[in-house]
Amino acid sequence: MIFPIVAYGAPVLRKVCQDISPDYPGLATLIEDMWETMYASNGVGLAAPQINKDIRLFVIDSTQIFENLEEDEQGVYPDAPGVKSVFINAHILSLDGEPWVYNEGCLSIPKIREDVSREETVVMEYLDENFKPRTETFNGITARVILHEYDHIEGKLFIDYLKPLRKKMLQGKLNDISKGKVKVDYKMIFPK
Repeated sequence: MIFPIVAYGAPVLRKVCQDISPDYPGLATLIEDMWETMYASNGVGLAAPQINKDIRLFVIDSTQIFENLEEDEQGVYPDAPGVKSVFINAHILSLDGEPWVYNEGCLSIPKIREDVSREETVVMEYLDENFKPRTETFNGITARVILHEYDHIEGKLFIDYLKPLRKKMLQGKLNDISKGKVKVDYKMIFPK
């Protein structure tokens, strides 16, 4: 099932999400539906709050980014060919490396892309889809995608990293998104 994406302005996007247990109702189906929703929306990551669920769950597939790069371009990134993974109850253990800027977008904030500075490396502690504990280090684009989705389960959005003046300049577009005045090729839910 493809879920509609929750638009900017919805309260769920600002909630710090709750951990879940292995007996969370319909978890396997929910994860399958999240993959389907992410791919149908042309995303590389999707967090539970974006489908109106305030739980610590997100999926990422950074392999898609590398599929669209030439082979010599891939060599620039330490994380090629990327990662496809489920993250449950994730928590950052450490951030490291030189912060670097990359142009980010978000399915919940369509038609807006901005340069965001993030650390190069993240060490994450999380559970996989089988609730097996994992501690892994991620770099480059994959780390960025993970940090973007992690922010969602912490109630944070990529626009929160922008300078106040830049955010003020975008406020009209953000208000339009909240009101449903945006055209996208995927289903969305707008705040009332």
